[in-house]
Amino acid sequence: MSAPIKQHLIDPEICIRCYTCENTCPIGAIEHDDMNVVVNADVCNFCMDCIPVCPTGSIDEWRVVTTPYTLEEQYSWTEMPPQEDIGGSEAETGLEALDDAMVALLAEAHKGAGGKARAPATAAKPTVNLHTLGRPVTAKVTGNFRLTDDPEHDVRHIILDFGAQSMPVLEGQSIGIIAPGLDDKGHPHLPRLYSVSSPRDGERPNFNNLSLTVKRDPVGVCSSYLCDLEPGAEVKVTGPFGATFLMPGDASAHLLMICTGTGSAPMRAFTMRRQRTGKAGGMTMFFGARTPESLPYFGPLKKVPADLLDQHLVYSRSPATQKEYVQDRILAEREKVRALLDDPDTYIYICGLRGMEAGVDAAFAEIAGDMGQSWPDLRDALREEGRYHVETY
Repeated sequence: MSAPIKQHLIDPEICIRCYTCENTCPIGAIEHDDMNVVVNADVCNFCMDCIPVCPTGSIDEWRVVTTPYTLEEQYSWTEMPPQEDIGGSEAETGLEALDDAMVALLAEAHKGAGGKARAPATAAKPTVNLHTLGRPVTAKVTGNFRLTDDPEHDVRHIILDFGAQSMPVLEGQSIGIIAPGLDDKGHPHLPRLYSVSSPRDGERPNFNNLSLTVKRDPVGVCSSYLCDLEPGAEVKVTGPFGATFLMPGDASAHLLMICTGTGSAPMRAFTMRRQRTGKAGGMTMFFGARTPESLPYFGPLKKVPADLLDQHLVYSRSPATQKEYVQDRILAEREKVRALLDDPDTYIYICGLRGMEAGVDAAFAEIAGDMGQSWPDLRDALREEGRYHVETY
């Protein structure tokens, strides 16, 4: 029998096919087809550059094997294979067999979005990767509405209709949009991911449509393409993607939502789902923007009943208010947040710019300290229970 070796793999159930790992890998060890993103064991040198950039943690999968899984085997997977029963201490220790440098890098990646996310136990079972890069579905634009009054922050609410084509999407999932044309290397554009901002029964109830919240990026190919679309235009779509950033089905669950900018998309979906079903275990939102004029859905949020959604809208550049970030308001509401952290029915969702993570993490650490707890330990326990979810970009 060959000596056991470690093999780096990607979990196809969690991977959202954003291809960030492939674009980051310095030696070309990661590739993809229409279905999966895979790691070539003959090329991978365990440099770990791909670990911190993965938004879901799907890249952080390892197996101790006697014979590496081939690319063909990996391309055929819909879920991870179980660990081989090869005996010996190496099979038992698994990830612990990595050297100290790798462990340190993994620990850094696990601080936020790189941690092993789990879906809430009561969440509905998601459909993943129904429409692939090689077989995208065509949707029609039925609406494109500007959400902001800030000329520097052009954020759009875009409605896509799928007609008779199947696109079963849950709150918290994403879809991929393929911009037309070629990239600077002459290749077709890869899909760009956008969180769905409508609930599972559609932007319009019981219609086969969904909505996206898209901010125009002056140098972004896909965002500019989407923001300029007129009603009637057709769009190539892949997905849906995402199997963990899902809302619990339990009516007693309290959702603690923290977001900035277009990170409000899944939070809007969660809120609309609760409004439509009447399942209101309570929701608390900390939503940050530069000004009220640059905050998406500012008007509609004002119409959500306070007994359904406890809102904390904070601004970092508004001349009418003191400069404030979401982490500042979290600390200002520390007693309320402390009670939520101590409640076994609380589920935490963080979505927005990656720069928000450190501040929010520090605020939670301070409040957890008030409770006599270690925030890293509490955060890991929440994540393991499917109650802590991060998606930043």
